[in-house]
Amino acid sequence: GSTGNPKGVVNTFGSYGWSCQALAQALKVGNKERMLSYLPLAHITERVYVEGASLYNGFSVAFVESLDTFAENLKAVSPTLFISVPRLWTRFQMGVLAKIPPKKLNRLLSIPILKGIVAKKIRQQLGLDSARLFGSGSAPISPATLHWYERIGINISEGWGMSENNGLGTLSYPFRRDKIGCIGHPYDGVDLRIAEDGEIQLKGPCVMKEYYLEPEKTAEAFTADGYLRTGDKGTVDSDGYVRITGRLKEIFKTAKGKYVAPVPIESLLMENSLIEQICVTGSNLKQPIALVVLTPEAQAHNKDHLRDSLQHTLEHINKKLESHARLDAMVVVDDSWSVENGLLTPTLKIKRHLIESKYHDLIQREHAQSVVWQQA
Repeated sequence: GSTGNPKGVVNTFGSYGWSCQALAQALKVGNKERMLSYLPLAHITERVYVEGASLYNGFSVAFVESLDTFAENLKAVSPTLFISVPRLWTRFQMGVLAKIPPKKLNRLLSIPILKGIVAKKIRQQLGLDSARLFGSGSAPISPATLHWYERIGINISEGWGMSENNGLGTLSYPFRRDKIGCIGHPYDGVDLRIAEDGEIQLKGPCVMKEYYLEPEKTAEAFTADGYLRTGDKGTVDSDGYVRITGRLKEIFKTAKGKYVAPVPIESLLMENSLIEQICVTGSNLKQPIALVVLTPEAQAHNKDHLRDSLQHTLEHINKKLESHARLDAMVVVDDSWSVENGLLTPTLKIKRHLIESKYHDLIQREHAQSVVWQQA
């Protein structure tokens, strides 16, 4: 429970073992794989996808020495399987674009004879030239980011899960370009359905037994017919691929009485490579607003360029949204959000309620322009 009151998830040995084996079968994992471990070892993704998968399949795991040596360690290990979180994928992208300006990179990748050479060079520099499978999970990732990586030969498969189901919900593997933006299809043996209110619910051998010493919360977590309530809203297409449309608890109501799901809007706004972190909010406001943290690379640009870029993104995205969900303003905040200052979880998801509390006065303020800075 990294964003609320802690709960203990009781996963049996049977459910854990089943999950590790189901994962290995889905990914066709063998004993020749290499992985780099760097997320908290207590996190369910690390427990199943790294620790458990390695124990059940006999492949090797290297542990990162520190955040400072992460890039160096990644190159040294040259993993065959690499799973990350959206913020790190964005940071890798920013690192590449800091060395090769976007226009130049686009030009190089548009020349067939050079594309393969340039893409391979970038993968080598990242330490990912040996990887056969790339994954992203824990939080939504922008489709624009996934399309960017695809151009350099890094096909990132999204996955979705939670501690309550041993991290085993859905997986977009093998990678399909036409399914970018989806979190994939359920694992074999996992029964997934969409409830009347849009909630994703599932049942299967991977699901937890209970919350530790919390019988009331355990009862609330399951439907009468035994499906786990995940708290995520979603849809399923004709191919069985699931798309998340937001969190039931994160949906807020504007002053107009209209409900807004922030996550899909945040995902669209992340198309702008100057944006590193974002939080869309607007409970009881006339229209939602977006709090934005810019990338360190953005500091190289003057404020007029930054404003023009953000303004263009804002107008472009607002055209895609229903009238009640259109953003009134984009506010660039001074501080970055991190695990250290308590605004990110250990797996780098934003703690929405704490961010909204920290910037309460800024959120409630009337903004004269559609793109503003916190200090302005």
